[in-house]
Parts: sequence; C-alpha cells; structure tokens
Amino acid sequence: MAGSLLKHKIYTDTQCNNEEFRNRNLWPRPLARKWTFMLFVGTCLLYCARTTMPICAVTMAATFHWSKIDSGLVLGGFYWGYCFTQILGGYASDKLGGERVLFISTTLWALTTCATPLLAELSSHTFALMIMARSLMGVLQGVFFPSLASLCSQRVVEGERGFLMSTMHSGCYLGTLLAGGMGSIMLDSYSWKSMFYCTGFLSILWSLLVWQCFLRGDVTPAPLEMSSSSAWTWSRLLSLLKKPPVWSMVFAHMCIACTSNTLMSWLPTYFKESFPHATGWTYNLIPWLTAIPSALSGGYVSDFLVKQGYSISAMRKIMQFFAMGASSLFIMVLCGGMFTSFNSALAFLSIAVGLTTFTSWYVYSR
Repeated sequence: MAGSLLKHKIYTDTQCNNEEFRNRNLWPRPLARKWTFMLFVGTCLLYCARTTMPICAVTMAATFHWSKIDSGLVLGGFYWGYCFTQILGGYASDKLGGERVLFISTTLWALTTCATPLLAELSSHTFALMIMARSLMGVLQGVFFPSLASLCSQRVVEGERGFLMSTMHSGCYLGTLLAGGMGSIMLDSYSWKSMFYCTGFLSILWSLLVWQCFLRGDVTPAPLEMSSSSAWTWSRLLSLLKKPPVWSMVFAHMCIACTSNTLMSWLPTYFKESFPHATGWTYNLIPWLTAIPSALSGGYVSDFLVKQGYSISAMRKIMQFFAMGASSLFIMVLCGGMFTSFNSALAFLSIAVGLTTFTSWYVYSR
C-alpha cells in the first residue's frame, strides 16, 4: 500500500501538450452556466421553428390546395437539407468554434422562418418555394447538434458533459411543447403566418443576445486549438467507416430518427383529419408532455439497473428495444383500425412518443 502511494503518473510531452490544449479551451464555470442556459433556450427555439410547419401544414394545405403528396414533399424537404450538413457542421465547428457556427446558422434559419409566409404570398409558385424554404431550413439547422457536440467536447469539463447534453435534449421536448401550445392558440386566434413570425422573431432575439453578451468585444471566446493527435484526417474517417459498430450506430440512429421525425411531422395532420372536432392543443401538447417524465424515468431505471450489475452494452440494447420496437407496436396498432376513438389514439401515440425518449440514454451513456 505504501509503495503504491509513491507511484507517480508519468506524462509524455505529447500527453502534456494535449492536456494543455484541453485546459486552455475550457469555459470557466460561471461562463459555462451562462452558455448552458443560452444553449437550452436555443434548442427550444430550434424545435419551435422545426415544428412550426407540421403544426401549420393542415391549414396551409387547405389554403393553397395541396394534396397529401404535396404536403409530404413540403414536410420532407426539411430532412433532405438536414442530412447534408451534419459532417460539415462538426468540421466547421472544430475549425471556427461552435459558438460562431451556432450564431451564424441560427440567425440565418430564423430569418428563413420569418420569410416563409412572405414567400408563400408574394409568388404564384408557392409549392416550390415552400419546398426550397424547408430544405434551406434543414441545411441551416443541420449544423446545430454537431456544433453542440463540438462545443461539449472542447469547452466543457468531461465530468459535466453528460449534464449539458441531457439539458439540451430536454430542450427539444420543451420546444415541441411550446410550439404545440403557441400553434394551437395562434391558429385559432390569428392565422398560420403569425406562428412563423413569432418563432422567427424569438430566434432572432436569441441570436442578438448571444452576439451582445458572448461574442462581442472582450468576451469573444478564444479560437479552438486542436492538437495534432486529435485532428481529423480522411484516413481516420475511412478507418472508422470500416468498423461494424459504427454502422450499427448509424443504422440504429436512422431507425429512431425515422420514427421520431414521422411522429413530429405527421401527428398534427393525423389528428386533424381523423378527429376534426378534437381540440388542437390536446394532441399538440399531451403526446410531447409525456416525453419529459418518460425520459427522466428511463434514465433513472437504466442507471439503477447498471448499478445492480447489468452491463452498459446490455442496457443500451434494452433501451433501444423499447425506443424502437415497443414504440412502433403502439403506432402499428392504430394502422389496423382496431382503436378508432380519439382517446385511444391519443393514449397510444403518447406512449409511443414517451418510449422513443429511451434512446437518449443510449446516446449519452459513456
């Protein structure tokens, strides 16, 4: 025992340089708290803007005489743009700093959100312009989470990264809830345009606050510095793509993203057409309201089972089974027409949305 106390950990020059790079880039704790709050609000607004079109899609389809195929193309345009900037967003954030990438992208997609009603009214080619606007939204929002991951790895102490990412993840559900509540009120009291204007204005205000309080003058963050051992190269990327675990994670994420995005895009349309006399706020709020306690309880149960001896690998598989398999069963039940009442449809879809949140433990577990 006494001998072990005299052992010293010896660092090589490369390890010392890597440690120096990491410490130099870390946020001080007071600044980290401020950024955590601002990023949480930014994530809320991101999902408010993302779900604005699905909430307004039924009203817009009736106004512009869109068919189901037309509505699907408009809603799907977002994801065509979204998939093209994932890698680019992470690369740009590592080179320029995630703060700057988030600020620039948020400003641009906020302006796009405000401009969407204007594009719909000022031109006779409304359908094509809406697809282009949604695709541009996807391109601009696609860099958000890669930039967030870059910020988390470069600016936050390792022991606090899980809390930051979990906080950002909860902002997704809160943003969807706020969009559902605001959308239900604005569609009943005003027009669909007001939803776009409100969401876009709040997002622009967020960008102005970030610029004024964090990125201007003396408080501008130092540029990210990466050591040579942590720099990305094409050879390292290709070597990763040859590993089966990487493709298994890609496939799993694709499956859960397909389920979540289908629910987010088409849930308001399903309820509006299947139950036209139902109150809008119920199906825009209740399914996503279940997501918050479900995410918390899923994380608690999984952590408890890990402490009881279950391996992290086993828990990841179990949580993914419920997030993808069990949630899909509740959705498929509605397709058969066995349960046609509004209450049963709302209950099954709420359970499905709640179960999809179990995937967050798989993402954030280390």
